[in-house]
Amino acid sequence: MTLPVRRRPGRLPERPLPSLGWGEPLATEFDALFDRMNRLLETVPMAPATAGMMAWAPPADLHETDDAYVIEAEVPGIQREDIDVEISDRELRITGERREREPEGVLRRGTRHTGHFEYRALLPGEVKTGEVRANLADGVLTVTVPKAQAAKPHHIDITES
Repeated sequence: MTLPVRRRPGRLPERPLPSLGWGEPLATEFDALFDRMNRLLETVPMAPATAGMMAWAPPADLHETDDAYVIEAEVPGIQREDIDVEISDRELRITGERREREPEGVLRRGTRHTGHFEYRALLPGEVKTGEVRANLADGVLTVTVPKAQAAKPHHIDITES
């Protein structure tokens, strides 16, 4: 079932609360909370000049193997010198910039991101930060982060006395 959306001129759309049986006082508090959130969002500048300065994130996959975490980020057309990989504790950060090229002819449609990009990943376990490797091939940046050697369980034989 869809619910109607209330609209006020110059304001973000609001969604009414479904009846959850909480009573009028709680519904009033939620309405007040939504109003405050809408006012806060209206104060955030979203001018086109500001939106162009925001970083974009390249598509990436994070795999876990027995020995390492492997991140594969798609960065086609970006040179090795324009990419920076940093790791601190368990947070991996890939940053860089795709420079805008001088178009040949008239650009009819542009869907590729340009400018500053950033990818962050919080790795789930302890890692060896000194042994991180990064490789760029065919537009894919592969970062291999070795896991710290945790105490592995081993079998203990029980003897009879």
